[in-house]
Amino acid sequence: MTVLEMKNKLELELVAGEQGVNNEITNGFVGDLLSVVMGNAKEGNVWVTIQSHVNIVAVALLTGSACIIVSGGFEVEEQAILKANEEQIPILITKKSAFEITNELGKLGIK
Repeated sequence: MTVLEMKNKLELELVAGEQGVNNEITNGFVGDLLSVVMGNAKEGNVWVTIQSHVNIVAVALLTGSACIIVSGGFEVEEQAILKANEEQIPILITKKSAFEITNELGKLGIK
């Protein structure tokens, strides 16, 4: 499944990284502590977090994440949007909690 397909099915809002919407999602990871994400997220993951600062883009690049979903209605900082656009890392947002959105991802077959 591509990021764009997931976005449309879950009605997520894309706020950055439109060039990367064709990235393939292979799995998922949920985490807010960046060191834990760096040590455990895998290439192709959709990463769900409440973090919204510029460092999430660096972590997504380091791990090879397909995209980032910022959950809980948190607003993504402008620096993160600019960097994600530059690096072609899609950032999507939702008002749903991390629990709710990961449940929906699971129903789509993303584990």
